Amino acid sequence: MNPVFDYLLQPPVLFFILGLAAVWMRSDLELPSPLPKVLSIYLLVAIGLKGGLELGKSGFDENSAPILTAALAASIVLPLLVFLLARTFMEKADAAAVAATYGSVSAVTFIAATTYLEQNHIAYGGHMVAALALMESPAILIGLMLAKGGSRESCGTPVTWGKIIHECTTNGSVLLLVGSFLIGWMAPGSQTKALYPFLQAAFPGVLCLFVVELGMTVARKMEALKMVGVRALLLGLFFPVIAGGAGLMVARYLGCGPGDSLLFAVLCGSGSYLAVPAALGQALPKANPGIYVTLALAITFPFNLLMGIPLAYWLINRAA
Repeated sequence: MNPVFDYLLQPPVLFFILGLAAVWMRSDLELPSPLPKVLSIYLLVAIGLKGGLELGKSGFDENSAPILTAALAASIVLPLLVFLLARTFMEKADAAAVAATYGSVSAVTFIAATTYLEQNHIAYGGHMVAALALMESPAILIGLMLAKGGSRESCGTPVTWGKIIHECTTNGSVLLLVGSFLIGWMAPGSQTKALYPFLQAAFPGVLCLFVVELGMTVARKMEALKMVGVRALLLGLFFPVIAGGAGLMVARYLGCGPGDSLLFAVLCGSGSYLAVPAALGQALPKANPGIYVTLALAITFPFNLLMGIPLAYWLINRAA
């Protein structure tokens, strides 16, 4: 079967479509309010622990250092490029927020990509979770610096950089991901065997429940697309293709295997709709979340989940 259509029949993708359909059909389907938060916490802890455990087995070496350096560089270069483009048709605060959004990463898209790799028995390095953690916060700081633009009032309120850095580094999703990764990396192997049922057996089912909720959220956000503007919509649609493609070429140039190449492409081509809104809500009140959250969640995330991941792997196979 064609890998794209085969991927579309994977349970997480089908459950995401179910969530979309539930809203479009005006169903009364709804997950109880504490459950989506619990599911997201589980997924972040699980992916962090799995990455840390794998890195504990392999260690940092000459194979992981180049891609981690590239990840850090991408988290600096991407928001600058997006800001320059978005500033041509957006206010400074909105352009800075969009830059922070697309310079940062989507942990859920990364989780979906790792699930795709595991279901297809494709290996990837635990250090890619470290790449995810590295790319979470720098773009947020850069976005705020771009919005500040030399004026202490350009963000709407005086900027206290110590507070901003604290908010970025202690954001719940970032802290859970990084903390779980470090725990998995440092814990002795003999002490982590009991965690594998928690990490493996429950993971696919929890992911399916979580993406049902995401599908419903995306469907509701699509109503706000009319306020975003055509050029912003094109940015949200073509960003994952261009940035993801560039990430794919960089990873292949660095000699990464298919699994690591796919994950780096996903990291470069995704946009944050969890960590960025949490960090920018108070620090950048002039930015309209109806623009930067809607673009990442209603345009870029569905594209990556439904088409971007399998297309990236198809390109990797074609280039092999």
